[in-house]
Amino acid sequence: MGKIKVTGCDIEGLYVIEPTVFKDERGYFVETYNYNDFAEAGLDMKFVQDNQSMSVKGVLRGLHFQKQYPQGKLVRAIRGGVFDVAVDLRANSKTYGKWFGVELTAENKKMFYIPEGFAHGFVVLTDEAEFAYKCTDFYHPGDEGGVLWNDPEIGIDWPIPEGVEPILSEKDKKWLGLKDTFHFE
Repeated sequence: MGKIKVTGCDIEGLYVIEPTVFKDERGYFVETYNYNDFAEAGLDMKFVQDNQSMSVKGVLRGLHFQKQYPQGKLVRAIRGGVFDVAVDLRANSKTYGKWFGVELTAENKKMFYIPEGFAHGFVVLTDEAEFAYKCTDFYHPGDEGGVLWNDPEIGIDWPIPEGVEPILSEKDKKWLGLKDTFHFE
């Protein structure tokens, strides 16, 4: 029933996933994760934790990762919209330090799979956004890492209007740039 369309990105391991949406006069139905469909598409991962956050326009969360317990994430916007970003922190990757971003909205129903070895973040584009993500490992508070959201070495083109300062947590204001942060071997 719930077949998916999987599109690879410029960075190996990242995938944009579009589920089949069944619409009728009542609304819609969408299967957001089916292990068999994902495995058939070459995405054989198991998730152990689901998270959900709500943020207001201009909030930027990220760029986060776990060092010893890296997490793969399947992310999507369930209300509103975000610009979602992954940064390759795999030291031996030909795309180390490169980023990829995709707009995820409740309307487009796109999902983004980010494997272990990446930093992840997003900025909220709508008045409010609810964001859901499935993780391949549990959250370990003492294992957190991050990269500065506006590190010029990475050069993420965040869709933030000129002159507008994103709303950041104190933690996200203090992360170091790419050259001074943790990377995955």
